[in-house]
Amino acid sequence: MIVRTAFFEGSVKPGSEAEFEDILGNILLPLWRQFPGNLGVQLLRPRAPDADAPAYAVVLATTYPDQATLDRALASDIREQTRVPTERLKAIFEGRVFHITFDNQAATEAA
Repeated sequence: MIVRTAFFEGSVKPGSEAEFEDILGNILLPLWRQFPGNLGVQLLRPRAPDADAPAYAVVLATTYPDQATLDRALASDIREQTRVPTERLKAIFEGRVFHITFDNQAATEAA
């Protein structure tokens, strides 16, 4: 399995929280769920970070069965539809947004 993540490191501009949540939950999340081949989309929100942890408003995690499926999703028309709302989201966000793709391998118990 492959997990593509988007880290929103920073914070929402004061007074823009409702707009941020609207764009995220009502526009982008439904589009992200339409990415071809995805096995699930999660929005991860910090609950109890360490005192010295960097601030994250949200982390998006989308799971794919393999790299080829992820590559097709990233080249899809649906991804193009996310560009404008993503720019709107970034305009009311103070910080940076970056992506990391992870291999998701189930941990097994040591013998």
